[in-house]
Amino acid sequence: MNSRKEQLKAFDRLLDIMDDLREKCPWDKKQTMESLRHLTIEEMYELSDSILENDKQEIKKELGDLFLHLVFYTKIGSETGDFDVADVLNGICDKLIFRHPHIYGDVKVADEEEVKRNWEKLKLKEGKKSVLEGVPKSLPAMVKAFRIQEKVKGVGFEFKNSDDTWAKVQEEINEFQAETDESKREQEFGDVLFSLVNYARYTGINPEDALERTNKKFLSRFIRMEELAHKDGKSIADLSLEEQDKLWRIAKKSD
Repeated sequence: MNSRKEQLKAFDRLLDIMDDLREKCPWDKKQTMESLRHLTIEEMYELSDSILENDKQEIKKELGDLFLHLVFYTKIGSETGDFDVADVLNGICDKLIFRHPHIYGDVKVADEEEVKRNWEKLKLKEGKKSVLEGVPKSLPAMVKAFRIQEKVKGVGFEFKNSDDTWAKVQEEINEFQAETDESKREQEFGDVLFSLVNYARYTGINPEDALERTNKKFLSRFIRMEELAHKDGKSIADLSLEEQDKLWRIAKKSD
């Protein structure tokens, strides 16, 4: 691993390159925070994919892309006189010190959960009106549900045990099944999903990661089914459900 001096040198090198690109490259000169936004979101998803695949070399590459974006935003901020990279880094350092009084102060904590509870209380002291104020509006629905539940847990709004959490899932499923008004079924189904996310979170499962792994697994199996059908000179769409199910079982064995 590189020394701290080498790490700082590498970061300084990136800052220098960003200066060059912003001054000399037609594409980089044209970019704004708004034009970079959707590209940054794409980079975050690419990083997420590489993490789920546990591809360390790809993670390294995607982190580099993300670092570039972060430096890009701070460069634009410095040009408008709003902030520079030092302001950004000092800001996060100050926040981390304030929110970790058990490290930088005399507060004692018993475990990770107490750290989370203190974190949410300290955020309110910073002037936030609600513990939910920091949940981004544009988060995907499942990720947003998870974050909402994490945050309210931080102030004690949580089921007492996993049995109670699962009972809520069953209650919501029953309500969904009993609902005959088509206009209300979507709402009831949303309640089912929210309660399932809560149960997953409570039991230590990240529902977004779990669903994405299932997506990848399904994609792999279905593509394998198509390949098997093609070998027999057939199209997957021309097969009966029974024939498709047979190929599915074969594809499943190759996981």
